[in-house]
Amino acid sequence: MEFVAAHPVGVTAAFVTGLSLFLFRRWMAGRVCKSGARLDGKTVLITGANTGIGKETAVDLARRGARVILACRDQRRASQAAEEIRQRSGNGNVVVKQLDLGSLRSVRTLAADVLASEERLDILINNAGVMACPKWKTEDGFEMQFGVNHLGHFLLTNLLLERLQKSAPCRIINVSSLAHETGRIHFDDINLDKDYNPWKSYKQSKLANVLFGRALAARLRGSGVTVYSLHPGAIRTELGRHLGLTMPLIQRLLIYPIMLLLKTPWEGAQTTIYCAVDEGEARNSGLYYSDCAPKQAAPQACDDEAAEKLWALSSSMVHLS
Repeated sequence: MEFVAAHPVGVTAAFVTGLSLFLFRRWMAGRVCKSGARLDGKTVLITGANTGIGKETAVDLARRGARVILACRDQRRASQAAEEIRQRSGNGNVVVKQLDLGSLRSVRTLAADVLASEERLDILINNAGVMACPKWKTEDGFEMQFGVNHLGHFLLTNLLLERLQKSAPCRIINVSSLAHETGRIHFDDINLDKDYNPWKSYKQSKLANVLFGRALAARLRGSGVTVYSLHPGAIRTELGRHLGLTMPLIQRLLIYPIMLLLKTPWEGAQTTIYCAVDEGEARNSGLYYSDCAPKQAAPQACDDEAAEKLWALSSSMVHLS
């Protein structure tokens, strides 16, 4: 009798738990970009498109008919990704170009290549990034996360502005993060040499992405070039590959089951795709997005004085005339 009485309760508890997890997972998945816009005759450049949301974004835009340039550091993996993108999209116009965002020399080489070989550039997606890595430095001596996530993209975008403006109307998209909400720019210690923390650095670099987008949009107002920054969501990608280097074992064991509830790369790419193609957003510039819709950025990301100060500092660091 006791077993019979307890059995329905156990089944109910399991059902409620399962339903709760299912609904939470559906909520985590977020919205889907529903635009049917075509990109025939358009050219798109995506940094870090050999994996994760960058690759899924490339597949989608290739399906829409775009010529897609994968700008990646690892050429072997990028070539494999390009072949997969061609097969999944049915579009053979997918090319690979070398780019190491941790090297200003590499950024300048890629920009010169694009300006010499591409007649137009309609969408630039600054997608590549590194998260929570140890205290590493770029080839030019910058703190790795600030150097790759912000400075490399800052320089690349500025060097390609000529071609972007010539191709207007066009779009520039910065993949940032919700982490910007608790970040700040450490102008007195931009490389965090005095007090390095992997998350402190990551938050700074993601805030820099949004501030850069804001300052860039102001400069390009009326040019036909629109700028977007976004949070893609919490996603199961290789971006978290450095977590094991900075997180205690017990925390890693606890967090791995939670990873199963995070967005897939396809789900995580939807807001990037939305910013790239949604017809209604063509009139907007300088805004921040999450879950395929505009969202209010953190107060420190709306500070125009800080945005201009960061622009001046970044220009000096990358020797942008």
